[in-house]
Amino acid sequence: MTTIFLACAVVGGTILAFQLVMTFAGFGDHGVDIADDIPDSFDSYLETDAFDGDVEVGDPHGSTSMFGVLSFKTVVAAVTFFGITGMAAHSAGLSAAGQLTLAILAGLGAMYGVFYLMRAVYRLAQTGNLRITNAIGRTATVNVAVPASNEGHGKVQVKIQDRLEEFPAVTSAGEKLNSGAKVVVVSVVSGNTLEVEPLVEPVETTA
Repeated sequence: MTTIFLACAVVGGTILAFQLVMTFAGFGDHGVDIADDIPDSFDSYLETDAFDGDVEVGDPHGSTSMFGVLSFKTVVAAVTFFGITGMAAHSAGLSAAGQLTLAILAGLGAMYGVFYLMRAVYRLAQTGNLRITNAIGRTATVNVAVPASNEGHGKVQVKIQDRLEEFPAVTSAGEKLNSGAKVVVVSVVSGNTLEVEPLVEPVETTA
């Protein structure tokens, strides 16, 4: 058992250290996209209620299931901490069963820890690339009532860059825009505040 722990710690630790060195040396951004190492189910997770309230594509297995979490980085982290914890438990004089239990728990913890870290980084990158001006001309839904004639802020939900986002909103219209109303984004007032107007539905004519 000790040999297995040692091998995991050495091999996993070496690969993990190499990854860190390559990242800090600037090679991590050339030819390899962070999204390439994120499990496919993770992209689905970004589009579910569990992540940001936008329901589009669901992951039938659940993005935080064991299969959803597996990737090269998460497996390397799991192997490394499995080995290190196992060696530490052995040095502490625990039984073989105790060593294995602690090692497995540490490995799983490291796997999920790296997964959630990658998720946070990916989400931050996506947020940083969001261009609010892409909302202009799009239809939105009022979440929090928008006071009439620029008398205050409400909130609207609009889909931009394949994501459903919520922004503060004002309107110059002479009527209050109630929650659930359909509006159109006409401009970006300042920062992330949108100016919206009531959506005029086309009038159907009968022959």
